[in-house]
Parts: sequence; structure tokens; C-alpha cells
Amino acid sequence: MSDMRHNTLEQIIEPVLEDMGYDLVRVLLHGIKSKTLQIMAEHKDGKKMTVTDCAKISRNLSAVLDVEDPIEEPYALEISSPGLDRPLVRLKDFERYSGFEAKVEMRDFVDDRKRFRGKLLGISSNNVVRMEFEGKEIELPFDGIGKAKLMLTDELITASLKK
Repeated sequence: MSDMRHNTLEQIIEPVLEDMGYDLVRVLLHGIKSKTLQIMAEHKDGKKMTVTDCAKISRNLSAVLDVEDPIEEPYALEISSPGLDRPLVRLKDFERYSGFEAKVEMRDFVDDRKRFRGKLLGISSNNVVRMEFEGKEIELPFDGIGKAKLMLTDELITASLKK
């Protein structure tokens, strides 16, 4: 999906979710012959998402997307929650999940590598993600991250059960 189309979709979707008490986690439009618009959302207050939440979001967003019509071709709308091994897409995600293990894939090489797996250590003031990798602290520029997600570990499961 082009950056312009992605930004337009986020600009339409995010305010609707905000008004409903949800945070937008990710927007993906994919498929060649048959398009799917995937919207990942979560409760602002950290409550677990339910099927009812997803249905409510779907109804409200469908109405808005029908009026705004940002996608020219037919598509299916899919609403989901991030789950435990969630993608990390916003800078605040890296801070929020500090202390947990993550896998980060960079768009360009950092120290002769593109893939890193280690414990998140938060962010620095200059939008740099700090991570413990192979026994040392590294810094990964947030702007250079291609994909990142939490790893499903016993610590993550235990923390989730405590909520």
C-alpha cells in the first residue's frame, strides 16, 4: 500500500476509533485480486478486546468508509485485536512493552545486520528504540524499523494474565 493511501486511511479510521474509546494499532490493505483492509485496534484502557468490540468497530467504520470511499476497488473489512505477540508499530509501543522480548527487522543495516531479537529497553528522547541484543545495549532508529513484534514468552503470558 502506498504511503499516501495508508496515511489517508489512518486519517479516516483513527478519529472514529478514538471517539469510540479505542486506539488504532495498525492498518493494512493487501491482496491482489481480492483486497482486504485489516484494521487492528485495542481498548484505550487496556481491557481485552471481544468479538462484540470488533463488530461495533466494523459497523461504525463501514459507514464512514462507505461515505469517504478511500479505496477504489472492492475490499473486505477485517477488524482484529493485536493479541499477545502483537506488532509494535508506534513509538509508544516500544516504551509500553519495555522489559519484554521482541523481534525487530530494520529496513537498512545497523551494525551489519537487519534482524534483531532481544529485550526492549524503552526509547530515548531522539526517537531511538533501545534494545538488549547479545548481551549489550543497541539503539535502533525508529524511522528505520520495517517490522517489529513482541515474542510470545512466559513473561509476556504471565504479565497478560495479571491484567
